[in-house]
Amino acid sequence: MALDLSQFRDLDTSNIAGWPAAAKALLILVVCLAVLAAGYWFDTQDQLEALEQARHKETSLKSEFEKKQGKAVNLEAYQQQMVEIEETFGTMLRQLPSKTEVADLLVDISHTGLSTGLEFDLFKPAAEKPMEFYAELPIQIEVKGSYHAFGEFASGIAALPRIVTLHDISISSAGDKDAKSGGLIMQTTAKTYRYLDEDEVTAARQNQAAGRKGRR
Repeated sequence: MALDLSQFRDLDTSNIAGWPAAAKALLILVVCLAVLAAGYWFDTQDQLEALEQARHKETSLKSEFEKKQGKAVNLEAYQQQMVEIEETFGTMLRQLPSKTEVADLLVDISHTGLSTGLEFDLFKPAAEKPMEFYAELPIQIEVKGSYHAFGEFASGIAALPRIVTLHDISISSAGDKDAKSGGLIMQTTAKTYRYLDEDEVTAARQNQAAGRKGRR
């Protein structure tokens, strides 16, 4: 059935009750659509955005929960690892000499070389280099001897109860005049490490901070 448009002409807005049924139905439809549009714009749209944010947050929380759950499952293993790390760290700290033990350690290093038949041409401790919680003490060493004696010296250094490391090892011929000593010269830097007390740690950190500030 064709829609009679003539019934929509000359409608009296002051007398809506007298409008044709089709006009009233169209008006009701327009009002309903307007109400729905206004409701969506002022309320539903915000709710949909809040829902989307909540979904994203839910995904993030699930991921975080899974990570924490994984850590919780392995908590006992982590705690055991921490205990092992603390024990290892404590053992290493006990291998660092105190200030009063450094002199004895230097004697031990020298005695280790002499006991292997090496001849010292240079044994020169340098100034300490403070680090975060320890100080590094480099010692310039030059000895004469044989490959075998050099190997025994390195093994003896590694066997000391305190931590001593050898760096920048250089071996060269000593010439015919030193054939009796084995005909070789080894130059190296031995480094030992001393544990700093609380006052020294504080001073070292202050010096490091002052150095960083000065470079800016």
